[in-house]
Amino acid sequence: MRYKLLAAVLALVLLAGCAGGTTPWAQDFTSVPDNAAHHTAPPPGEEYRAMWISYLEWQPLTGADENTFRAAAGEMLDNCAALGLNTVIAQVRPFGDALYESSLFPASHLLSGAQGQSPGYDPLAILVELAHARGLRIEAWLNPYRVQLTQNLPASLADTNPAVLHPEWVHEVNGGLYYDPGLPEVQQLIADGVAEVVQNYEVDGIHFDDYFYPTTEPSFDEAIYAQYGGGLELDEWRRQNVDQLVKTVYARIKELDPDVTFGISPQGNNDNNYTQQYSDVSLWLRETGYVDYVMPQLYWGFGYLTASGRTDYQFKTLCGYWNGLERAEGVDLYIGLGAWRIGTGDGGANDQAEWSSGRNLADMVAALREAGCGGFALYRYDSLYSNAEYPDLAASERTALGELLAQE
Repeated sequence: MRYKLLAAVLALVLLAGCAGGTTPWAQDFTSVPDNAAHHTAPPPGEEYRAMWISYLEWQPLTGADENTFRAAAGEMLDNCAALGLNTVIAQVRPFGDALYESSLFPASHLLSGAQGQSPGYDPLAILVELAHARGLRIEAWLNPYRVQLTQNLPASLADTNPAVLHPEWVHEVNGGLYYDPGLPEVQQLIADGVAEVVQNYEVDGIHFDDYFYPTTEPSFDEAIYAQYGGGLELDEWRRQNVDQLVKTVYARIKELDPDVTFGISPQGNNDNNYTQQYSDVSLWLRETGYVDYVMPQLYWGFGYLTASGRTDYQFKTLCGYWNGLERAEGVDLYIGLGAWRIGTGDGGANDQAEWSSGRNLADMVAALREAGCGGFALYRYDSLYSNAEYPDLAASERTALGELLAQE
């Protein structure tokens, strides 16, 4: 097992105070019990079955003490295991922060109420311990570039936040704040942040979602492009920056622990990935050295129609598209499923009854198996287990999906 250096931990605990009023982490929670095995990727032939647990699941726990957090996390993980899943993808850096002990990023506001202030326990260490005790893999979900989603999320940044210490590294977009992917210092920060998690925690994987370039506006990085563009067209240069980050992160992970997987969940619309977020996902699939898996977010239904009557975003069509892309040996394809659509629908111009059938997710899993995809993840936990608007539909979806998974 990977344990933190005791001296470093003691130094943190003994500190009387930190810059910007940061409360030091109380103790080292990163060790897991001897009987909690280190899990890796599902064995060959085993379906990948995951649940996304996002920052939205952590928000109601603001102010929770360790026992309360343990109880809430344990209930979530119990439900995931009972459903027949084998993996949880837990969001632990949603806003350039940390739901874990970090020397690079400030503690998240989500549990303590203020960025830079520790909740008094180590959430990721607890999640690793509890997941492994239940036979679940756990992947640490990190957003690489996002610092603020809006001016109020989070409402304020800690004095120790790299975005505060280096304001030249970030740019504002539509009220949010994002690191500039073209800066070598930013790429180094992100890669070091991934390495810190892999070194200090028994995570089974690192997971990025679709937060890459937040805008197509040339003004976003005009000065940095002039400095580093090297004669490339802007679009090409931006894609090169994202490719380089992905490749660097993959290499750092494998140097530290070859068993830890690295996966990315891009938009389901691959044209948008390429032209709007400058993410050449097809490249990551067909060449080794970028990712272990790609998991596109296919959040449209079987009958989805655009307002103009197009059918190319229908679930089976998109499964076929992604499954038809060239894949290098060892690179897997999983599918992200939109549990958040239950009862609400996907906004298509078609009849939305399928999202009120009580079994749409189970039907989708059956369809992606037929298409030859290697697994799935459900977005997100509360949509299935704390769905105040459609509780009966959510319960029916859980029952149908659990019955399907129990057959395997």
